Amino acid sequence: MKGIHVYTNTMHPLYRKVAARLVFIIGLLLMFFGSAFLLGSLAGASQVSVLVSFLFVILGSLFAFLAIRLNKRSVYLFFATFFLLAGLFLFLSSLKILPVSFSQAWPLLSVFSGLALFPSGWHRFGGIHPAYVVPSIVFVALGSALLLFSLDLVSFSFRQFMLNWWPLLVVLAGLILVLVSLGTKFNAGEMKK
Repeated sequence: MKGIHVYTNTMHPLYRKVAARLVFIIGLLLMFFGSAFLLGSLAGASQVSVLVSFLFVILGSLFAFLAIRLNKRSVYLFFATFFLLAGLFLFLSSLKILPVSFSQAWPLLSVFSGLALFPSGWHRFGGIHPAYVVPSIVFVALGSALLLFSLDLVSFSFRQFMLNWWPLLVVLAGLILVLVSLGTKFNAGEMKK
C-alpha cells in the first residue's frame, strides 16, 4: 500500500477556517440572491433589475465589511452607505413598491451621496464637522431640488427656474462659505484649548 494515499482529516486548521468562511459567504450570497429573486418573481419584476439591485447591496456589504475590518476607514463607510442606499432604492423600484424608475429618480444619487457623507464624517472627526456636514447638506438639497424637476412635481421647467432664481444660488453659495468659515474658526478654537 505504498502508492495509495488515504485521506485523513488532518487538514491544516488555517485551511479549514478559510474553507468554513468561504462556505459561509457562499451560503449568505445564495440566501440573498434566492430571496431577491423570489420576491422579484412574486412582484413580476425582471430578474436583471433584481440582480443589479442586489449586486449594489452586496457591493455595499463588502465595503461595510472592509470598513469594519480595516478599522472603519471613512472612505469605506461612505461607499458602503452609498451602495446600500442605491441597492435598496433599485430593489424597491424593481418590485414597484416605489413607483419611480431610475430614469426619473436619478437625482437620488446626489441625495445618497449626501447621506453617505454623514457616517463617513462622523467616523473621521468623531462627531459633526462642517467639512462633511456642509457638503452633505448641499448634495441632499441639490438632489432634492433636481428631483422636483425630474418627477415633474413643479409646474415650470428647470431652465425657467434658473433664469428667474439664479440669484438664490449666489446667496446659497455665500451661505455655504460662511458656514465653512465658521466651522473652521470653531475647530481652530477647540484645537488651541
